[in-house]
Amino acid sequence: MSTREIIILPDHRLKLVSAPVPEISRDVRKLVEDMFDTMYEAPGIGLAAIQIAVPTRVVTVDISRENEPRNPLAFINPRITWASEEMSCYQEGCLSIPEYYEEVERPARVRVSYRDLDFVEREIECDGLLATCIQHEIDHLNGVLFIDHLSKLKRDRVTKKFIKQARHREQGH
Repeated sequence: MSTREIIILPDHRLKLVSAPVPEISRDVRKLVEDMFDTMYEAPGIGLAAIQIAVPTRVVTVDISRENEPRNPLAFINPRITWASEEMSCYQEGCLSIPEYYEEVERPARVRVSYRDLDFVEREIECDGLLATCIQHEIDHLNGVLFIDHLSKLKRDRVTKKFIKQARHREQGH
């Protein structure tokens, strides 16, 4: 069990489309363990493998509150098979875009097919925060960030801010 570095905007790898997992292996199980460790340490409620620079279709989620028992969920090769016409708005943030939050509108309910850690095909229907979180993480697998759902003006503003911060880090400031 170990934490891994989360890549930050404007890292180009965040725009990669992740490859499907062909089978469960020791490496995939280790990846999922490391993703949970990294997500809890951050702290966050969801993490896509690409956020730790692994372009594979793996997502971890845990929306339990601080005073509740953990409820870790791992999704291998998740895909949305149905989305409600009803929409909902949540203020979203992202571990790869730290300390930036914005309202995003998404379908209120979704059905997701995925494989579990035994590579058994599963399906979950969810709403509320879980639906928002899963959609956010599946977007990552497709190279889409939550800021891509914002107006061009807001998206450009936050992207420029993170490009500037990256330059400062590179220059040792």
